[in-house]
Amino acid sequence: MGHAVFEFPLKEKVRNYLRVEQLLGQLKIMAKSEHTHLQLVFFEQLFELLDLIERLDLRSDLTKDLEAHEKNLVYWSKHPKIDSTALEQALKTVLTLKQKLKTDRRFSSALKEDKLLSAIRQRFAIPGGACSFDLPNLHFWLQQPLEQRLAEIAQWLETLALLDDAIAVSLSFIRERGQFVNVVADNGFYQGAAEDKNELIRVKCSVDEGYYPTLSGNKYRYALRFMLFSPQEGQSGAVESSIQFRLAAC
Repeated sequence: MGHAVFEFPLKEKVRNYLRVEQLLGQLKIMAKSEHTHLQLVFFEQLFELLDLIERLDLRSDLTKDLEAHEKNLVYWSKHPKIDSTALEQALKTVLTLKQKLKTDRRFSSALKEDKLLSAIRQRFAIPGGACSFDLPNLHFWLQQPLEQRLAEIAQWLETLALLDDAIAVSLSFIRERGQFVNVVADNGFYQGAAEDKNELIRVKCSVDEGYYPTLSGNKYRYALRFMLFSPQEGQSGAVESSIQFRLAAC
């Protein structure tokens, strides 16, 4: 039986983290492609990510989160049954990232200064704007040896390594806060109350029964509604039977 985890952020900060995480994951996959058409998709994803991080104050949010994680790790270190080796490694990672966030340049600075990226970025905002007659410089680049192109892509990704690591650590701490428990949605509906610390609701359910979860609410209360997936009908209907699933409030 197939299962999937659906994640629903309760706070805007976590919503932004998840969006950045997804775009970074897509970039890493596209970066390995040897096909020129897929490398064009890499640029689309890269500029979408730049548009996002330039609108957000990710550095401030990540720094605050890492400081909170540091305090928690120091507190847990006093517990007699804690795995001191794992805790020390986690604390070292947090301290290293926090220091880099204080001293490194803005996440997008190096990419904004890149001559090729700055020359082609605006055209990618136009649907179909990356044709050869729009961007002959990009299409010249796409005809260069594969090793050269992959090396330059790797260099661009390297400038985002700090962002990638900080997002990964912050989301890891958030996800590990909640443990999955078995619950039942009567008539496809479940309502819960969020604690102050909760920032993310994770739902693990079957994907073989033709339904998926949706969430509405805020950081205080939330409601889950399971919907039937009916693409042939052009719309989704609410599930009217009881559904067993697993829930983690993180």
